[in-house]
Amino acid sequence: MLLPLYQVDAFSDRPFAGNPAAVCPLTEWLPDATMLAIAAENNLAETAFFVPKAELDHEYEIRWFTPTVEVELCGHATLASAHVLYRHLNFQQPEIVFHSKSGPLRVSRAESGMLTLDFPARPPQPLPRHPSGLVDGLGATPLALLAGPDLVCVFASEAEVRALRPNQARLAEVEFRGVIATAPGSGEIDFVSRFFGPRVGVPEDPVTGSAHTTLVPYWAERLGKTTLHARQVSARGGDLWCELRGERVLMSGHAVTYLKGEIELGEV
Repeated sequence: MLLPLYQVDAFSDRPFAGNPAAVCPLTEWLPDATMLAIAAENNLAETAFFVPKAELDHEYEIRWFTPTVEVELCGHATLASAHVLYRHLNFQQPEIVFHSKSGPLRVSRAESGMLTLDFPARPPQPLPRHPSGLVDGLGATPLALLAGPDLVCVFASEAEVRALRPNQARLAEVEFRGVIATAPGSGEIDFVSRFFGPRVGVPEDPVTGSAHTTLVPYWAERLGKTTLHARQVSARGGDLWCELRGERVLMSGHAVTYLKGEIELGEV
């Protein structure tokens, strides 16, 4: 069995930046264990698999796997999947609908080639106490904590976020999918962030679309604006142009193909 494989750098307009995702278009679902084994073999933060949605033209079902677990929402691998459809699979419609465990996710493409994700907003709530392992794991004490699907740690400055050198073993004790460090940006950047996910097999994710479904509502309220330019200040880095639109978060960015190939499987 031969399966197509693409590797795409998402939230970047050039190779070797942004967040690399593997994308495997399928005609029907593989066994879960096989998809997880492929994701582990790819050893990227996420591998996305999608299949055509039954009886719905131009719509797809999508799932995402880290090297160790399946996750319920992923931004950069959805952006990468849309890029593959538009760039390599001759998709012609103005909008793609992906059906996921987090509901329908829409992706549109501008004439410039920039892609826009339409995801559910997931506003965080204040968390009064530090979870066990957090301060030791980060090596720093946040000014404020907020809880959503991930733990949001607010710092005073971009420099503090960039300076973090987490103890991943200790950070894995924090009982959230991931730990987000964030702070105000400077110049044209409204806010910055980093994302650590050792509990799901991702020590640091280069650019995390799903984290911004929580960050954008927080920063929109704090800054009093609904249109925001965000930057994830990981080693690879990436930019997201975001908008809070009611109960939805729009996130726009570029994507570039790094490689195309085939996975050769035996019987599954």
